[in-house]
Amino acid sequence: MFDKVLVANRGEIAVRVMRACEELGVDTVAVYSDADKHGGHVRYADEAYNVGPARAADSYLDGEAVVDAARSAGADAIHPGYGFLAENAEFAARVEAADGITWIGPASDAMERLGEKTHARRVMDDADVPIVPGTTEPVTDVEAVTAFGDEYGYPVAIKAEGGGGGRGMKVVESADEAEEALESAKREGEAYFSNDSVYLERYLQTPRHVEVQIVADEGDDGEGPADTSDVVHLGERDCSLQRRHQKVIEEGPSPALSDELREKIGEAARRGVAAADYTNAGTVEFLVEEDPDRDPSEPLGPDTPFYFLEVNTRIQVEHTVTEELTGIDIVKEQLRVASGEGLSVSQDDVELEGHAIEFRINAENAADDFQPANEGSLDTYDPPGGIGVRVDDALRQGDELVTDYDSMIAKLIVRAGDRETCLARSKRALAEYDIDGVVTIVPFHRLMLDDERFVDGTHTTKYLDEELDRELVAEAQERWGSETVGAADDDEEVTEREFTVEVNGKRFDVELEERGAPAIPVPEGGGSGGSGQQRPPQAKSDDGGDEGDVDVAEGGEAIDAEMQGTILSVDVAEGDEVAAGDVVCVLEAMKMENDVVAERGGTVAGVHVAEGDSVDMGDVLIVLE
Repeated sequence: MFDKVLVANRGEIAVRVMRACEELGVDTVAVYSDADKHGGHVRYADEAYNVGPARAADSYLDGEAVVDAARSAGADAIHPGYGFLAENAEFAARVEAADGITWIGPASDAMERLGEKTHARRVMDDADVPIVPGTTEPVTDVEAVTAFGDEYGYPVAIKAEGGGGGRGMKVVESADEAEEALESAKREGEAYFSNDSVYLERYLQTPRHVEVQIVADEGDDGEGPADTSDVVHLGERDCSLQRRHQKVIEEGPSPALSDELREKIGEAARRGVAAADYTNAGTVEFLVEEDPDRDPSEPLGPDTPFYFLEVNTRIQVEHTVTEELTGIDIVKEQLRVASGEGLSVSQDDVELEGHAIEFRINAENAADDFQPANEGSLDTYDPPGGIGVRVDDALRQGDELVTDYDSMIAKLIVRAGDRETCLARSKRALAEYDIDGVVTIVPFHRLMLDDERFVDGTHTTKYLDEELDRELVAEAQERWGSETVGAADDDEEVTEREFTVEVNGKRFDVELEERGAPAIPVPEGGGSGGSGQQRPPQAKSDDGGDEGDVDVAEGGEAIDAEMQGTILSVDVAEGDEVAAGDVVCVLEAMKMENDVVAERGGTVAGVHVAEGDSVDMGDVLIVLE
């Protein structure tokens, strides 16, 4: 076993990996950016190294800096967690080539084979694993998209080669949309995965998203599984409750599958992984065609069509569901395989007991289209406990929310002997979860536990985006949501404070609102010192406002950033005429591509950002006159 492992990640997954290391007697090393110097994973690790500024590309995505930190720490292995460099075959190869450092994950060549989605589809097809009808080679021109649509019908999915979780995927409803969608998918692929290659698939209208957790050992040749006997599947997880292709709640086993269909999908995953010479942990994802008229008491039978979607060549966010069902620590299995000890379990050892559900506790407002929080601190943070309740987190009460990366605060995992009991226990646990200081999606989760479609297990991947009543989400947020700072109107801030009082011997919790709370003064000069790239000049209106460098003429419009993010493209230039609703630039925030549009027409008087710029909420992007 290793002596010291560097975890090339942050937040709850870094702490999760470190806990497994500690139980195996392995020392841990954290890496952190300037934004994360007080992060929970830094506090937990035995030692920590700064790898750069807040921008992920200059820190957590800087492979050279991460390997240098491992050398400085004397680490003999690197675990990537999920996200960042976890599925970067080039980084895995860099670690493999580093003297005395072991990569904890699949081999870089296997990652490259399966990371290229068209290649992965060919591998699975050869292994007799069903694939969605589509191309097995990248497409480059709009004619290929329209020809595919003519042959298979619309809608058509354009997908980035390196994509996942909906990133780099565009749905084309008609030939008229093909050109714009193709360019957008290529642009997202380049921005997220440094790969603008895309391919096509028939877009399934109402599928379930079912994934199989696997762990695989090296065969006798030491280069990958000799056959399926070296691959163990740990059951499936149902991840069908999604918004914009991002998972929100995951559970296992799937409430929709019959035992016969479950076994067919599990064996298909084992065949595909063995054919790809894949080792360590991974997840094989499938789409299962749901019958919209299915009686929830009748599971999907063995003849139900299912299709290979992709392989995630890393640990997954929702791996905790499988751990609760099997009692197997998947991270420890990763460490054992990478160190040469081999798997501690065989397929015959795997038994799934009970039911488990994972709730992603994100700093997002579900009532505002899951808008991520752009600031806040955990004034109160009191997670639930009790039998069958697990919380994976890294933040603690008083911590500031770091919004430079993703919106996840924690993961709540609930386990029980059956799904009905698990749902009831989940209600209790979510009601106990006390978070103040930042908006979260806890109210949304509580709503789902009374939602007929979710409770019946008949929801599909389209349910949240196309069918859920938005008014119910808003009511849940108002009923159960908590936010310490809001706005009484556009000009007045409000601070909510909670007190406990006692009247005639009875205790009462009282909430008070303080309106017009004074703003925190900013030091002259704008904050921390030091050199570095200057912010773009910010606009002010003629009738006052902040001291600024750019004027907005009377009747003009300053188009500003609604959230922190990165500019993917600027679609206008000074002097251009734009109409209301025209896209002026594209902003990537929280892993989603967002069109920034003009609210009314005018002439572009100034462009204050460029492709690749990082912007904060409120920064002026474009000025119209």
